[in-house]
Amino acid sequence: MASSATEIEAGGRTVRISSPDRVIYEATPWSAEVTKLMVAEYYVAVEDGIMRALRERPTTLERWPKGFREDMVMATRADGHGDAFYQKRVPQGAPEYLESARIQFPSGRVADEICPTEVAVVAWAAHMGTLTFHPWPVRRADVEHPDELRIDLDPQPGATFADARRVARTARALLEEIGIRGFPKTSGNRGVHIYVRVEPRWTFTDLRHAAIAFGRELGRRTEGVTVNWWKEERPEGSIFVDYNQNARDRTIASAYSLRAKPGAPVSTPLTWDELDAVDDPRTLNLHTVPQRLDELGDAHAEIDDVAHSLETLLEWHARDEEEGHGDLPYPPDYPKMPGEPKRVQPSRERKE
Repeated sequence: MASSATEIEAGGRTVRISSPDRVIYEATPWSAEVTKLMVAEYYVAVEDGIMRALRERPTTLERWPKGFREDMVMATRADGHGDAFYQKRVPQGAPEYLESARIQFPSGRVADEICPTEVAVVAWAAHMGTLTFHPWPVRRADVEHPDELRIDLDPQPGATFADARRVARTARALLEEIGIRGFPKTSGNRGVHIYVRVEPRWTFTDLRHAAIAFGRELGRRTEGVTVNWWKEERPEGSIFVDYNQNARDRTIASAYSLRAKPGAPVSTPLTWDELDAVDDPRTLNLHTVPQRLDELGDAHAEIDDVAHSLETLLEWHARDEEEGHGDLPYPPDYPKMPGEPKRVQPSRERKE
């Protein structure tokens, strides 16, 4: 029977963890069982990395209060009765030291999201059942101008982590060609994310256009890359560059976040050489990443050293528009956006 509560030290504060013995991740052939206490202790152990990823950023919490099992489902707008859910507002009962940032959704509504400033906030969120942290690509000092471009390389059915890794190598070369340094990490599943710090002087629309332009150019440089929004148009075995991850209120699991997948995998920052050497990203998990961080340091330690310009990518976007390649669809819950094509599946449109 689970004990009622325990306490841990997190950055000089004491954080209460209820039901510390609750099993959050069941054991797998490649990873041991994980309890709720272990999740909280993990986040304290990776303080340097997780705070570099979250500090001063409005952050959505992905909460799994009962733990993760493969048969569990995430609540959605259509069905709110899932086992897990996204928390976009500061939860009730938040500690007095938790700070927030006000953000605006595409609908025009506003919300106060948690804005981590110290690791105790992260540990408290773990106590609340949070597995994954989804920070906005902005700092709370200026929530209208992103400071981070996120390139999400998402393997489609038939593609593997090795395919994403191959495309990531081409993406690195393309970024370096225009004087931009990208920082890779595993997605915590089969994909690869590449983060680029940018000057906070462009809008979310500009950021998204830059991601579209990069994805299109990447597809010209290597095979097996698509920016097609509709799944029916994505070739089997391709890598989808998910440009909409750069739209307002769209977020990616942060560096050092756990993922709701078997074995407690971690979205792990790597050097480019390390990325080439990883065959099975499941080996980067709650049990292995803290020691890796202690021994090797954070592969994203220099990510804030330089903020890059989006001008070249936006020039590519303007060039593509002149050649007839306009904007692409937004996610289905967005209001109709200026310049956006019809938001309807091609097969449905043909049928109608």
